[in-house]
Amino acid sequence: MNQHFSFKPALLAVFAAASFAGFPAFTATATMSKPDYQAAKTRIGADFKTAKVTCDALSGNGKDVCVSEAKGKEKLARAELEANYTGKDKDRAKVANVKADAAFDLAKERCDDLAGNAKDVCVQEAKAAQTRAKADAKLAHETGESRMKATDEKRDASYKVEMEKCDALAGDTKSACVANAKAKFGKS
Repeated sequence: MNQHFSFKPALLAVFAAASFAGFPAFTATATMSKPDYQAAKTRIGADFKTAKVTCDALSGNGKDVCVSEAKGKEKLARAELEANYTGKDKDRAKVANVKADAAFDLAKERCDDLAGNAKDVCVQEAKAAQTRAKADAKLAHETGESRMKATDEKRDASYKVEMEKCDALAGDTKSACVANAKAKFGKS
């Protein structure tokens, strides 16, 4: 009898669980003070230690899975914290990669309960999911940069039009027009 076992439902559950519920949602524009950053960093470390103590009560692969999940949550929380603190695009992009890596590590640990070809297939599916997640993150980042560049180009073109309109004016009216155009388009 030829049976076909699909790991996709199990893998989807792993990656859904890997969203690491319980952490604050990532906000792209938020920034924080240095003391808040340090306090959050300390809380993340304390949360990891607490989770690790909980894992110590387990044994075998269950313990390995628990530790992998705790490490993944810690890495993701630190990446989100860094992105929130710096507000840099590269730190925001790193969050998606950290999430993909943590989900892969967790899935790989869960694959250890299997043996032979089933384990190999499980690991390959986890690796493929990680690759897809990283590719999606890269595409989103590149698309975001392209959108920002296009927006900047449109704003510059509109600014030039406004400045050209101001050239037709004279005196205080022209000065007011130039000042309004600069304020409207964020030019100094």
